[in-house]
Amino acid sequence: MRAHEQYPGYFITVEGPDGAGKTTLLANLIPQLRAQLKAKLVTTREPGGVPIAEAIRQLILDKENTALDARTEALLYAASRRQHLAEKVLPSLALGQVVLCDRFVDSSVAYQGYGRHLGADAVLAINQFATEGIEPDVTIYCDLSAEAGLERIRKNRGESEQNRLDQEDVTFHHDVVLGYQYLKQRAGDRFLIVDATQSPASMQQSALTQLKQRFPELFI
Repeated sequence: MRAHEQYPGYFITVEGPDGAGKTTLLANLIPQLRAQLKAKLVTTREPGGVPIAEAIRQLILDKENTALDARTEALLYAASRRQHLAEKVLPSLALGQVVLCDRFVDSSVAYQGYGRHLGADAVLAINQFATEGIEPDVTIYCDLSAEAGLERIRKNRGESEQNRLDQEDVTFHHDVVLGYQYLKQRAGDRFLIVDATQSPASMQQSALTQLKQRFPELFI
């Protein structure tokens, strides 16, 4: 069953803890989807995707903003999400396009609900208002432990490339992974699980195969 039957398009999100390889997966997956989908592919990200939301992103991720309150952070993510949804995601879905988004509400539940200990229900309530209940049709989840993700961050990103969330301690990242475990149980078959310990090529093939199995009507 489609998550939003009022829109003819398909909404696909990609999630995972820091260091799980989402960026690499998207870089490998997007050309394959552009070549094989029947509908136009729209790629975007959260927070961001449109100018107002990108401005909010800068506030949230700036390493200098150490005084940012946890509830303020959650509200900023929701505000960015609302603008992005209204300005880009929903218009694209209304045109029957396939929207592929790097992160959505699941990230807020994992990072603010669990990582910041605000509670999943509180964060979901904020985002219910922001999204009017719009959910992805499927979510590709890159599954990796907190320790492995942090090790990749340390190895592959210089200090100048790390954002405010990358610099949180291991306890925070453990809690984020716990949040995703909760979401996997809650979401049921909305989550398509990709083992992020695999090679980038294997991750890409796993994601593409699962998308074709779920939505064969979308592919040439």
